[in-house]
Amino acid sequence: MSNKHDAKKVNTESNVMTQAAFLMGSGIITRIIGILYRSPVTSIIGDVGNGYYSFAVNIYTMILLICSYSIPMAVSKVVSGKLALRQYRDAHKVFYCALFYVAGVGGVASVATYFLAPFLISGSQAAAVPVLRVLTPTIFLSGFLGVLRGYFQAHSTMAPTSVSQIVEQLVNAAVSIGAAILFIRLFSGGDPDKVPVFGAMGSAAGIGAGVAAGLLFMLFVYMLNRRTIMKRIARDRSGADSTYREIFKVILLMVTPVILSTFIYNISTVLDQTLFVRVLDTKGVAAITAATVYGVFSTKYYTLINVPIALANSMSTAMLPAVSSAYTVGDREGCNAQVSESIHFAMIICVPAAVGIGVMARPIMELLFPQRATIDLAVNMLHLGCLGVVFYSLSTITNGVLQGIGKVNIPLRNALIALPLHVAVLIPLLLYTDLNGYAMVYATMAYAFMMCLFNNLSVRRYLGYRQEFRRTFLIPALCSLIMGAFCYIVYYSLYSAGMLLSVVLPVRIIIFICLMIAVLLSMGLYFVLVLFMKGITETELYHFPKGGALVRLAKKMKLL
Repeated sequence: MSNKHDAKKVNTESNVMTQAAFLMGSGIITRIIGILYRSPVTSIIGDVGNGYYSFAVNIYTMILLICSYSIPMAVSKVVSGKLALRQYRDAHKVFYCALFYVAGVGGVASVATYFLAPFLISGSQAAAVPVLRVLTPTIFLSGFLGVLRGYFQAHSTMAPTSVSQIVEQLVNAAVSIGAAILFIRLFSGGDPDKVPVFGAMGSAAGIGAGVAAGLLFMLFVYMLNRRTIMKRIARDRSGADSTYREIFKVILLMVTPVILSTFIYNISTVLDQTLFVRVLDTKGVAAITAATVYGVFSTKYYTLINVPIALANSMSTAMLPAVSSAYTVGDREGCNAQVSESIHFAMIICVPAAVGIGVMARPIMELLFPQRATIDLAVNMLHLGCLGVVFYSLSTITNGVLQGIGKVNIPLRNALIALPLHVAVLIPLLLYTDLNGYAMVYATMAYAFMMCLFNNLSVRRYLGYRQEFRRTFLIPALCSLIMGAFCYIVYYSLYSAGMLLSVVLPVRIIIFICLMIAVLLSMGLYFVLVLFMKGITETELYHFPKGGALVRLAKKMKLL
């Protein structure tokens, strides 16, 4: 019996890592696409246009959080619980109920946002109102996309979600660039003061086009699988046949606290935006300057640190069905194993990513966002805020754990405690110092750290879980510091030599070549160091993308 249990646990862990690898792969690709397309968009609409875009997108995101953001998680958790009990009929009823839910809530939210936009964005940043209105149809469509993704995630298959995310981001990138150029040519009338607004509107249109493309892809996947789904429902012998009213109640009980938790957890973004603009206004800072600084923070600094954070999001999403299923059937040991494996996996990747972003901040910015007027600000933000990658990653995974075991109110409580503490850090920094944009970096890092701390204490309380420290944190940190120093030396040595070719090659090409060589060599060094210090076992390495090839390589190098 013990051998069967151990085999089942290993298979479950392997499946979670495999599914997480799908999401991580798509997460990396989508974030890279996101960074690459924001670079030409910034060249088109400028930092001021980025500021207007960010003001609108932050409000849009908050509305999305309320009406549909939590739907994938809720659908995934409820459906995975039904599937664990082989209640296939009820699982599909959850899917239908969720579709009706997002149709109603999303429809009301999109219409309300359109008409209330002047009240949601007012004062010195009212120029962002038309940008927000461009985003209103996307609010309606996003809910349906979320339901479909959550439904397939509950079946422990992340491939449809992964591919749909890539499709969504590719379409978003293409339309954002094209529509920004088109809107400026059609509507600005050659007035440079109107370029940022209409450019931001075009860029926002790309988000809607991307969501529509992702939705069409997920509908196609559902239709391909519909016959198999219906056959399984027909063979359902569980005896469970809940009414739609009962299922709606379950969804509401699940979604409502998660919405509140996610809302509170993310309202800091809108709160920061509002406080930043208003405090700088009282200090006599021009609205254009405030929009520029906020644009750098949100579309340069935040976009870049979100690349490794996306890996933690992927791990949290992939882990949730397995954690929920294990907890539902009373397998506390299996549940804790999933948590340990997920956090360890995330730290092995996110800690070196944080160090790498901090060390290579200048060449990264010079390559992607070379605007001379704001490059020093962007570089310093990355230097100061790179550690936030680790805090955000940990808080994201622990949020997923608490939601997976049904403690959906706990992240809400933790966020309610962390939010006023966050504000208590931000307001004095804005009022009594000249940090301005840097104050935003410090405050968001403090908020992520507090959420990370509170969530970890909650996981320990409800699961009796204690995270192993040496292999999860200490070894990745030591290896990352060595890697960071090596990367710095290699890059600037190559850059100094490469500048001799600047008469025949553009400087950005030289930066790109030097950066790629330094990063690839540093990744190789980190891989060797982690294995040498026993930070990863052979079994764990198998779970990584291309794990078999990595194990064979490690054995050839006598590291395993």
